[in-house]
Amino acid sequence: MPELKQKLTLFDMTMIAIGSTIGSGIFLTPSSIVRALPSPKWTLLVWIGGGLMALSGALTFAELGARMPGAGGVYVYLKEAYGELAGFLYGWSYFLVINTGGIAALSVAFATYFGYFVPLSAVGFKLVAIAGIIIVTIINVLGVKAGGVFSDVFTLLKLAGISGLIVVGIGWGTSATTDFAAALGDLPNGLGSALAVAMVGVLWSYGGWQHASFLAGEARNAQRTVPLAMILGAVAVTLIYLLTNVAYMFLLPPAQIAASSRVAADAVGTILGPLGASLIALTIFISTFGTTGIYTLTAPRIYYAMAHDGVFFQKVAEVHPKFHTPAFAILLQSFWAIVLVWFWGTFENLISYVVFTDWIFFALAAAGIFIFRRRSATGAYKTPGYPFTPLFFITLSVWFVLNTLVERPAQAWAGLLFLALGVPVYYFWKRNR
Repeated sequence: MPELKQKLTLFDMTMIAIGSTIGSGIFLTPSSIVRALPSPKWTLLVWIGGGLMALSGALTFAELGARMPGAGGVYVYLKEAYGELAGFLYGWSYFLVINTGGIAALSVAFATYFGYFVPLSAVGFKLVAIAGIIIVTIINVLGVKAGGVFSDVFTLLKLAGISGLIVVGIGWGTSATTDFAAALGDLPNGLGSALAVAMVGVLWSYGGWQHASFLAGEARNAQRTVPLAMILGAVAVTLIYLLTNVAYMFLLPPAQIAASSRVAADAVGTILGPLGASLIALTIFISTFGTTGIYTLTAPRIYYAMAHDGVFFQKVAEVHPKFHTPAFAILLQSFWAIVLVWFWGTFENLISYVVFTDWIFFALAAAGIFIFRRRSATGAYKTPGYPFTPLFFITLSVWFVLNTLVERPAQAWAGLLFLALGVPVYYFWKRNR
């Protein structure tokens, strides 16, 4: 029977970790974050906090990945720590909410910036988003190396575009544009509420480094490659995000950042005019399209692992005899993402819906490290700063989840409803296994 091939190098895996993190967030969320926290110091502080969360999470997940270097990543960690039901609920949520919702949000984002160059009707907008999903689906069905090359190329292109933005902002902008000593002022619902709202955009922007773990079954020397790729990805993204935010503030004052729906294009346009705005719009299109491709590549390995465990369609466990990819799993995921694009609402609703559910499982998976340490203290890699590193990540994740439940109840309860529906579905699959 055909099997998954181990073809991905450390460079491929690192590009996947970076490319799956840098998508639409750094271009689309800064305005909502500044509106929530209208102080440059606090804005930079939440981006630093998000970076520390990403790094502590990557350091923790690196140990989990070294202990269990198989296809499926977080699904495997949860199943081995808490049992099959926990793993199934993650895979179920990833299919119905987290990854397909992420693909839908990213396709909406790249269609928005495609419309910067070609005016689109409401139907045309959806058709462009769907066409993008179909293209990346075909690429990833054709082979994991084809998907890896796609990831490498588009990640390098987006990094080149972001580097240009940073150079323009810090090189030609000025620190006098923004009063970095400005206070927060009055916050209608208090600091805690403002932080929770801002963190939705921050954590959407930082989510993605864990996608490298999903491809562990197709990585060369996975016990070394997967942990190192996640750590390098988290560090690189944190530095890039901080420099990008400083560049924005050198080009636009906070009030203009808060009012802008295309902050990156508006910021660069202050120096380079319409040509600069067009170039940054092209960068954002490349970035979001590339990340859509990576999400399409990585997550089907979770459904593949679930089907192998007998708790998902057996067809999903099949590997294409010619391309050696979980082709049916990729097609099924893309079909549901297209449904969400056609029927769901705005970009903001999609990311709130996705981020809340995702970070529930992040916290649970990270807590699993304590269970595995009790079972066996040995391992190819150990998390630096244990137990404080995972505790930091878990504490902030739980705080974020609880605050989102209060501040964004509609999206949070929608995610919990889909999660609850997975329980009877699991027992149905188990009974018929």
